[in-house]
Amino acid sequence: MKFGVAISSALEALIANPLRSFLTMLGIMIGVASVMAMMAISEGAARQVDEQISALGASNLTLRPGASRRGGRSSGANSAPPFTDKTVQALRQEPYITAVSARNNGGVTVISGNDNWSTQLFGTNTDYFVTQAWKLTSGEFFSERNLSQGAAVAVIGATIADTLFDGTNPLGQNIRANNVPLRIIGVLEKKGQSGFGGDRDDVVIVPITTARNRILGAHRTTPKHVNSIEVGVADGYDMADAQTRLENRLREIRKIKPTGTDNFRVFNVADFVRARSSTQATMGLLLAFTAAVSLIVGGVGVMNIMLVSVTERTKEIGLRMAIGARKSDILGQFLAEAIALCFIGGLIGSGLGVGAAELAARMGGFPVSISPFIAATALSASVLIGLFFGYFPARRAANLNPIEALRYE
Repeated sequence: MKFGVAISSALEALIANPLRSFLTMLGIMIGVASVMAMMAISEGAARQVDEQISALGASNLTLRPGASRRGGRSSGANSAPPFTDKTVQALRQEPYITAVSARNNGGVTVISGNDNWSTQLFGTNTDYFVTQAWKLTSGEFFSERNLSQGAAVAVIGATIADTLFDGTNPLGQNIRANNVPLRIIGVLEKKGQSGFGGDRDDVVIVPITTARNRILGAHRTTPKHVNSIEVGVADGYDMADAQTRLENRLREIRKIKPTGTDNFRVFNVADFVRARSSTQATMGLLLAFTAAVSLIVGGVGVMNIMLVSVTERTKEIGLRMAIGARKSDILGQFLAEAIALCFIGGLIGSGLGVGAAELAARMGGFPVSISPFIAATALSASVLIGLFFGYFPARRAANLNPIEALRYE
Protein backbone atom coordinates (compact mmCIF):
# COMPACT_ATOMS: atom_id res chain seq x y z
CA MET A 1 0.00 0.00 0.00
CA LYS A 2 1.30 3.39 -0.96
CA PHE A 3 2.03 5.88 1.83
CA GLY A 4 -0.54 8.40 0.62
CA VAL A 5 -3.26 5.75 0.39
CA ALA A 6 -2.42 4.49 3.90
CA ILE A 7 -2.66 7.99 5.37
CA SER A 8 -5.92 8.70 3.53
CA SER A 9 -7.40 5.44 4.79
CA ALA A 10 -6.20 6.18 8.34
CA LEU A 11 -7.80 9.63 8.35
CA GLU A 12 -11.10 8.23 7.04
CA ALA A 13 -11.13 5.69 9.89
CA LEU A 14 -10.44 8.43 12.46
CA ILE A 15 -13.13 10.73 11.08
CA ALA A 16 -15.64 7.87 11.09
CA ASN A 17 -15.35 7.71 14.91
CA PRO A 18 -14.54 11.29 15.97
CA LEU A 19 -15.35 10.99 19.70
CA ARG A 20 -13.38 7.79 20.13
CA SER A 21 -10.49 9.24 18.16
CA PHE A 22 -10.46 12.36 20.34
CA LEU A 23 -10.56 10.39 23.59
CA THR A 24 -7.75 8.18 22.32
CA MET A 25 -5.67 11.22 21.42
CA LEU A 26 -6.35 12.82 24.80
CA GLY A 27 -3.72 10.75 26.56
CA ILE A 28 -1.13 11.66 23.91
CA MET A 29 -2.12 15.33 24.09
CA ILE A 30 -1.68 15.45 27.86
CA GLY A 31 1.60 13.54 27.68
CA VAL A 32 3.11 15.75 24.98
CA ALA A 33 1.92 18.93 26.72
CA SER A 34 3.48 17.77 30.01
CA VAL A 35 6.79 16.85 28.37
CA MET A 36 6.96 20.16 26.50
CA ALA A 37 6.13 22.25 29.57
CA MET A 38 8.67 20.46 31.78
CA MET A 39 11.41 20.60 29.14
CA ALA A 40 10.71 24.31 28.53
CA ILE A 41 11.00 25.06 32.26
CA SER A 42 14.15 22.94 32.59
CA GLU A 43 15.80 24.59 29.56
CA GLY A 44 14.73 28.02 30.79
CA ALA A 45 16.37 27.34 34.15
CA ALA A 46 19.57 26.21 32.42
CA ARG A 47 19.62 29.34 30.27
CA GLN A 48 19.06 31.52 33.34
CA VAL A 49 22.05 29.86 35.02
CA ASP A 50 24.19 30.57 31.91
CA GLU A 51 23.11 34.21 31.99
CA GLN A 52 23.98 34.48 35.68
CA ILE A 53 27.40 32.96 35.05
CA SER A 54 27.98 35.32 32.13
CA ALA A 55 26.96 38.29 34.26
CA LEU A 56 29.27 37.25 37.08
CA GLY A 57 32.18 36.53 34.75
CA ALA A 58 32.56 33.03 33.36
CA SER A 59 36.37 33.20 33.41
CA ASN A 60 36.85 35.02 36.72
CA LEU A 61 38.36 33.79 39.97
CA THR A 62 37.57 35.53 43.25
CA LEU A 63 40.05 35.88 46.12
CA ARG A 64 39.13 36.60 49.74
CA PRO A 65 41.06 36.43 53.01
CA GLY A 66 40.57 33.16 54.86
CA ALA A 67 40.42 32.35 58.55
CA SER A 68 43.12 33.25 61.06
CA ARG A 69 44.05 31.11 64.04
CA ARG A 70 45.13 32.34 67.44
CA GLY A 71 45.88 30.02 70.31
CA GLY A 72 44.56 27.06 68.32
CA ARG A 73 41.19 28.73 67.72
CA SER A 74 39.85 29.94 64.37
CA SER A 75 38.56 33.50 64.13
CA GLY A 76 36.33 32.67 61.17
CA ALA A 77 36.28 33.54 57.47
CA ASN A 78 37.78 36.88 56.35
CA SER A 79 39.61 37.31 59.66
CA ALA A 80 43.05 36.78 58.11
CA PRO A 81 45.06 39.84 57.05
CA PRO A 82 43.55 41.47 53.95
CA PHE A 83 45.28 41.76 50.61
CA THR A 84 47.09 44.96 49.63
CA ASP A 85 47.81 47.03 46.55
CA LYS A 86 51.12 45.16 46.30
CA THR A 87 49.20 41.89 45.97
CA VAL A 88 47.23 43.36 43.07
CA GLN A 89 50.39 44.57 41.33
CA ALA A 90 52.12 41.20 41.79
CA LEU A 91 49.19 39.27 40.30
CA ARG A 92 49.11 41.53 37.25
CA GLN A 93 52.51 40.12 36.27
CA GLU A 94 51.13 36.59 35.82
CA PRO A 95 50.83 35.61 32.12
CA TYR A 96 47.50 33.82 32.50
CA ILE A 97 45.77 36.82 34.11
CA THR A 98 44.22 39.56 31.96
CA ALA A 99 42.81 41.86 34.64
CA VAL A 100 42.97 42.21 38.44
CA SER A 101 40.24 44.19 40.14
CA ALA A 102 40.58 45.15 43.80
CA ARG A 103 37.48 45.89 45.86
CA ASN A 104 36.53 47.30 49.23
CA ASN A 105 32.82 47.62 49.85
CA GLY A 106 30.46 48.79 52.55
CA GLY A 107 26.99 50.11 53.16
CA VAL A 108 26.50 53.86 52.84
CA THR A 109 23.69 56.39 52.70
CA VAL A 110 23.78 58.57 49.60
CA ILE A 111 22.04 61.93 49.51
CA SER A 112 21.02 64.13 46.60
CA GLY A 113 19.10 67.27 47.52
CA ASN A 114 16.26 66.17 49.80
CA ASP A 115 16.41 62.52 48.70
CA ASN A 116 18.47 59.81 50.35
CA TRP A 117 19.04 56.12 49.69
CA SER A 118 20.86 53.30 51.49
CA THR A 119 23.07 51.37 49.10
CA GLN A 120 26.37 49.58 48.61
CA LEU A 121 29.53 51.50 47.80
CA PHE A 122 32.37 49.75 45.98
CA GLY A 123 35.85 51.16 46.14
CA THR A 124 37.75 49.59 43.26
CA ASN A 125 40.22 50.12 40.41
CA THR A 126 39.79 50.48 36.67
CA ASP A 127 40.09 46.72 36.05
CA TYR A 128 36.79 46.19 37.87
CA PHE A 129 34.83 47.31 34.83
CA VAL A 130 36.81 44.80 32.73
CA THR A 131 36.27 41.76 34.98
CA GLN A 132 32.57 42.59 35.31
CA ALA A 133 32.15 43.36 31.57
CA TRP A 134 30.25 46.48 32.58
CA LYS A 135 29.35 49.18 30.08
CA LEU A 136 28.07 52.72 30.43
CA THR A 137 24.83 54.25 29.26
CA SER A 138 26.35 57.73 29.65
CA GLY A 139 29.50 59.43 30.89
CA GLU A 140 32.82 57.71 31.50
CA PHE A 141 34.65 55.44 33.93
CA PHE A 142 37.13 56.93 36.36
CA SER A 143 40.74 56.86 35.18
CA GLU A 144 44.08 55.75 36.60
CA ARG A 145 44.75 59.43 37.33
CA ASN A 146 41.54 59.63 39.38
CA LEU A 147 42.68 56.51 41.18
CA SER A 148 46.14 57.85 42.04
CA GLN A 149 44.72 61.20 43.18
CA GLY A 150 41.87 59.73 45.23
CA ALA A 151 39.45 61.89 43.25
CA ALA A 152 35.94 62.46 44.61
CA VAL A 153 34.18 61.01 41.57
CA ALA A 154 31.60 58.25 41.27
CA VAL A 155 30.01 55.95 38.71
CA ILE A 156 26.46 55.00 39.73
CA GLY A 157 24.10 52.15 38.87
CA ALA A 158 20.75 52.57 37.13
CA THR A 159 18.79 52.09 40.36
CA ILE A 160 20.62 54.98 42.03
CA ALA A 161 20.07 57.18 38.95
CA ASP A 162 16.34 56.40 38.84
CA THR A 163 15.84 56.78 42.58
CA LEU A 164 17.75 59.98 43.29
CA PHE A 165 17.38 61.83 39.99
CA ASP A 166 13.96 60.68 38.74
CA GLY A 167 14.60 60.95 35.00
CA THR A 168 16.93 63.93 35.06
CA ASN A 169 20.51 63.62 33.83
CA PRO A 170 22.75 62.79 36.82
CA LEU A 171 26.04 63.49 35.00
CA GLY A 172 27.98 66.30 36.63
CA GLN A 173 25.70 66.42 39.64
CA ASN A 174 26.87 65.83 43.19
CA ILE A 175 25.84 63.27 45.73
CA ARG A 176 27.05 62.74 49.28
CA ALA A 177 28.07 59.28 50.46
CA ASN A 178 28.31 59.26 54.27
CA ASN A 179 28.52 63.06 53.96
CA VAL A 180 31.47 62.91 51.52
CA PRO A 181 30.67 64.88 48.32
CA LEU A 182 31.14 62.96 45.05
CA ARG A 183 30.71 64.16 41.47
CA ILE A 184 28.92 61.73 39.16
CA ILE A 185 30.91 61.05 35.97
CA GLY A 186 29.15 57.95 34.63
CA VAL A 187 25.95 55.86 34.74
CA LEU A 188 26.21 52.09 34.31
CA GLU A 189 24.05 49.98 32.03
CA LYS A 190 21.33 47.92 33.69
CA LYS A 191 22.41 44.48 34.90
CA GLY A 192 19.27 43.45 36.79
CA GLN A 193 19.07 40.92 39.58
CA SER A 194 22.12 38.87 40.48
CA GLY A 195 22.16 35.10 40.94
CA PHE A 196 22.00 35.69 44.69
CA GLY A 197 18.85 37.82 44.64
CA GLY A 198 20.49 41.25 44.95
CA ASP A 199 20.05 44.27 42.70
CA ARG A 200 23.30 44.74 40.77
CA ASP A 201 22.23 48.23 39.71
CA ASP A 202 21.93 49.47 43.29
CA VAL A 203 25.57 50.49 43.64
CA VAL A 204 27.93 53.46 43.78
CA ILE A 205 31.47 52.83 42.48
CA VAL A 206 34.38 55.07 43.43
CA PRO A 207 38.19 54.80 43.21
CA ILE A 208 39.46 52.48 45.94
CA THR A 209 41.79 55.19 47.21
CA THR A 210 38.79 57.48 47.75
CA ALA A 211 36.87 54.74 49.55
CA ARG A 212 39.79 53.94 51.86
CA ASN A 213 40.85 57.48 52.68
CA ARG A 214 37.53 59.33 52.87
CA ILE A 215 34.44 57.09 53.00
CA LEU A 216 34.88 53.53 54.29
CA GLY A 217 38.10 54.07 56.20
CA ALA A 218 41.46 52.32 56.31
CA HIS A 219 42.27 48.96 57.90
CA ARG A 220 43.52 49.22 61.45
CA THR A 221 46.72 47.25 60.81
CA THR A 222 47.18 46.95 57.04
CA PRO A 223 47.92 50.06 54.96
CA LYS A 224 46.37 50.17 51.47
CA HIS A 225 44.24 47.13 52.25
CA VAL A 226 42.04 45.28 49.74
CA ASN A 227 39.14 43.17 51.01
CA SER A 228 38.65 41.06 47.88
CA ILE A 229 40.24 40.60 44.48
CA GLU A 230 38.79 39.31 41.23
CA VAL A 231 41.07 38.14 38.45
CA GLY A 232 40.18 37.51 34.81
CA VAL A 233 41.76 34.39 33.32
CA ALA A 234 43.00 34.64 29.74
CA ASP A 235 41.30 32.64 26.99
CA GLY A 236 42.85 29.23 26.41
CA TYR A 237 43.77 28.59 30.04
CA ASP A 238 42.04 25.82 31.98
CA MET A 239 40.22 27.34 34.98
CA ALA A 240 41.24 24.55 37.37
CA ASP A 241 44.90 24.88 36.34
CA ALA A 242 44.73 28.68 36.63
CA GLN A 243 43.23 28.35 40.10
CA THR A 244 46.05 26.04 41.23
CA ARG A 245 48.71 28.39 39.86
CA LEU A 246 47.00 31.36 41.49
CA GLU A 247 46.88 29.61 44.87
CA ASN A 248 50.60 28.78 44.65
CA ARG A 249 51.44 32.38 43.75
CA LEU A 250 49.39 33.72 46.65
CA ARG A 251 51.23 31.41 49.05
CA GLU A 252 54.47 33.01 47.84
CA ILE A 253 53.13 36.56 48.12
CA ARG A 254 51.71 35.98 51.60
CA LYS A 255 54.86 34.05 52.66
CA ILE A 256 53.08 30.89 53.76
CA LYS A 257 55.37 28.00 54.63
CA PRO A 258 55.05 24.72 52.64
CA THR A 259 53.48 23.05 55.68
CA GLY A 260 51.35 26.09 56.56
CA THR A 261 47.61 26.51 56.11
CA ASP A 262 46.30 28.90 53.47
CA ASN A 263 44.96 32.13 54.96
CA PHE A 264 43.02 32.97 51.81
CA ARG A 265 40.28 31.48 49.65
CA VAL A 266 40.10 31.22 45.87
CA PHE A 267 36.87 30.12 44.25
CA ASN A 268 35.19 30.11 40.89
CA VAL A 269 31.85 31.93 41.02
CA ALA A 270 30.61 30.08 37.92
CA ASP A 271 31.13 26.72 39.67
CA PHE A 272 29.25 28.02 42.69
CA VAL A 273 26.25 29.05 40.60
CA ARG A 274 26.25 25.70 38.77
CA ALA A 275 26.39 23.80 42.07
CA ARG A 276 23.58 25.90 43.50
CA SER A 277 21.44 25.18 40.44
CA SER A 278 22.17 21.44 40.17
CA THR A 279 19.18 20.53 42.36
CA GLN A 280 16.88 22.64 40.21
CA ALA A 281 18.16 20.95 37.04
CA THR A 282 17.76 17.48 38.60
CA MET A 283 14.18 18.28 39.59
CA GLY A 284 13.49 19.45 36.06
CA LEU A 285 14.72 16.15 34.63
CA LEU A 286 12.67 14.15 37.14
CA LEU A 287 9.58 16.12 36.21
CA ALA A 288 10.27 15.53 32.51
CA PHE A 289 10.57 11.77 33.08
CA THR A 290 7.35 11.84 35.10
CA ALA A 291 5.64 13.62 32.23
CA ALA A 292 7.03 11.01 29.83
CA VAL A 293 5.21 8.33 31.86
CA SER A 294 1.89 9.98 30.99
CA LEU A 295 2.94 9.82 27.33
CA ILE A 296 3.55 6.08 27.65
CA VAL A 297 0.15 5.65 29.35
CA GLY A 298 -1.36 7.48 26.38
CA GLY A 299 0.41 5.00 24.08
CA VAL A 300 -1.13 2.09 25.97
CA GLY A 301 -4.52 3.70 25.40
CA VAL A 302 -3.79 3.93 21.68
CA MET A 303 -2.84 0.24 21.54
CA ASN A 304 -6.03 -0.71 23.38
CA ILE A 305 -8.27 1.23 21.01
CA MET A 306 -6.41 -0.11 17.98
CA LEU A 307 -7.00 -3.68 19.19
CA VAL A 308 -10.70 -2.88 19.52
CA SER A 309 -10.64 -1.40 16.01
CA VAL A 310 -9.01 -4.55 14.61
CA THR A 311 -11.70 -6.69 16.22
CA GLU A 312 -14.52 -4.48 14.91
CA ARG A 313 -13.07 -4.47 11.38
CA THR A 314 -12.16 -8.13 11.12
CA LYS A 315 -14.57 -8.77 8.22
CA GLU A 316 -13.26 -5.65 6.42
CA ILE A 317 -9.70 -6.96 6.80
CA GLY A 318 -10.74 -10.35 5.44
CA LEU A 319 -12.42 -8.69 2.45
CA ARG A 320 -9.29 -6.63 1.69
CA MET A 321 -7.15 -9.75 1.79
CA ALA A 322 -9.62 -11.61 -0.41
CA ILE A 323 -9.32 -9.03 -3.18
CA GLY A 324 -5.52 -9.03 -3.11
CA ALA A 325 -4.27 -6.96 -0.14
CA ARG A 326 -0.96 -8.26 1.25
CA LYS A 327 -0.01 -8.59 4.89
CA SER A 328 2.28 -5.58 4.51
CA ASP A 329 -0.66 -3.52 3.21
CA ILE A 330 -2.79 -4.35 6.26
CA LEU A 331 0.17 -3.75 8.57
CA GLY A 332 0.84 -0.36 6.95
CA GLN A 333 -2.82 0.64 7.12
CA PHE A 334 -3.17 0.11 10.86
CA LEU A 335 0.29 1.48 11.64
CA ALA A 336 -0.65 4.62 9.70
CA GLU A 337 -3.81 4.92 11.82
CA ALA A 338 -1.86 4.67 15.08
CA ILE A 339 0.79 7.12 13.92
CA ALA A 340 -1.85 9.58 12.66
CA LEU A 341 -3.64 9.40 16.01
CA CYS A 342 -0.45 10.12 17.92
CA PHE A 343 0.85 12.78 15.52
CA ILE A 344 -2.39 14.79 15.58
CA GLY A 345 -2.50 14.38 19.36
CA GLY A 346 1.10 15.51 19.50
CA LEU A 347 0.36 18.65 17.46
CA ILE A 348 -2.53 19.62 19.73
CA GLY A 349 -0.46 18.69 22.80
CA SER A 350 2.39 20.91 21.60
CA GLY A 351 0.06 23.89 21.53
CA LEU A 352 -1.20 23.02 25.00
CA GLY A 353 2.40 22.61 26.19
CA VAL A 354 3.35 26.10 24.97
CA GLY A 355 0.32 27.51 26.75
CA ALA A 356 1.13 25.61 29.97
CA ALA A 357 4.75 26.82 29.89
CA GLU A 358 3.69 30.44 29.39
CA LEU A 359 1.16 30.11 32.20
CA ALA A 360 3.86 28.71 34.50
CA ALA A 361 6.13 31.60 33.58
CA ARG A 362 3.48 34.22 34.38
CA MET A 363 1.93 32.70 37.50
CA GLY A 364 4.89 30.89 39.05
CA GLY A 365 7.72 33.10 37.86
CA PHE A 366 9.54 30.12 36.32
CA PRO A 367 12.15 30.84 33.63
CA VAL A 368 10.88 29.30 30.39
CA SER A 369 12.60 28.68 27.07
CA ILE A 370 10.65 27.05 24.22
CA SER A 371 12.97 26.10 21.40
CA PRO A 372 12.24 24.33 18.08
CA PHE A 373 14.28 21.41 19.44
CA ILE A 374 11.77 20.91 22.27
CA ALA A 375 8.80 20.96 19.86
CA ALA A 376 10.57 18.56 17.47
CA THR A 377 11.44 16.23 20.37
CA ALA A 378 7.86 16.17 21.64
CA LEU A 379 6.41 15.48 18.16
CA SER A 380 9.02 12.81 17.45
CA ALA A 381 8.20 11.15 20.76
CA SER A 382 4.49 11.06 19.90
CA VAL A 383 5.23 9.48 16.49
CA LEU A 384 7.51 6.88 18.08
CA ILE A 385 4.78 6.10 20.64
CA GLY A 386 2.33 5.54 17.78
CA LEU A 387 4.83 3.34 15.94
CA PHE A 388 5.69 1.28 19.02
CA PHE A 389 2.23 0.80 20.49
CA GLY A 390 0.53 0.54 17.10
CA TYR A 391 2.76 -2.27 15.85
CA PHE A 392 1.18 -5.08 17.89
CA PRO A 393 -2.44 -4.36 16.80
CA ALA A 394 -1.28 -3.83 13.19
CA ARG A 395 0.66 -7.11 13.23
CA ARG A 396 -2.35 -8.88 14.69
CA ALA A 397 -4.54 -7.52 11.87
CA ALA A 398 -1.98 -8.53 9.22
CA ASN A 399 -1.79 -12.10 10.54
CA LEU A 400 -5.54 -12.75 10.41
CA ASN A 401 -6.65 -15.72 8.30
CA PRO A 402 -8.69 -14.28 5.38
CA ILE A 403 -11.28 -17.10 5.43
CA GLU A 404 -11.82 -16.89 9.21
CA ALA A 405 -11.94 -13.11 8.99
CA LEU A 406 -14.70 -13.22 6.32
CA ARG A 407 -16.71 -15.61 8.53
CA TYR A 408 -16.29 -13.39 11.60
CA GLU A 409 -19.57 -12.04 13.02
